[in-house]
Amino acid sequence: MASVYVEIEISAPRERVWQVLMAKQRWKEWNSFLFDCDASLPFQTGEVVCLGFRRHPGESETLITPVCSRVQRNVCLAWISEIPGFRSQQVFELQEIGVGRTKYTHRQEFSGFLCRVFFPFIRQDEQKAMLRMARELKRFVEREF
Repeated sequence: MASVYVEIEISAPRERVWQVLMAKQRWKEWNSFLFDCDASLPFQTGEVVCLGFRRHPGESETLITPVCSRVQRNVCLAWISEIPGFRSQQVFELQEIGVGRTKYTHRQEFSGFLCRVFFPFIRQDEQKAMLRMARELKRFVEREF
C-alpha cells in the first residue's frame, strides 16, 4: 500500500478545528485543494459525499463521490474513493496536544493494481496539495479563533 502523510500544529482547540473541517460548504473560503460540491450531503459514516479537488491551484476540478468510512466527533474524519483497480482512503485526525493546541494529521492511502501505475505520478503533487491544505486550515482556524 502506498501512502502520503502530512501533519501540522494548530493553535486552537481541537473542537474548533473539527468544526471547520465539518463545515465543508465553507471549504472554498480557505481550502484550495478540496471542495464541497453538494452541501446537502453531510459527512456521515456510510454515506456518500460529493467533493472536488485540485492538486494545483487554478487547475480544473476533479469530482469524486467518496463514502465516509469514519466520522468520530473531534477525532477523525475518513472517506474512501474507488474506481476499478484504484482505491484511495483519506483520513483526517485531530489530537489535543495541550491547552488550545491541536495536531492535525492528514493521511492518504492508495491501493489496487492501478496504484503501481498512478502513484509514482501523483505522489509528489498529492503531498504538496495536502500540505497546502494543512497550512490553509491552520491560517483559517487561527485567524477565526
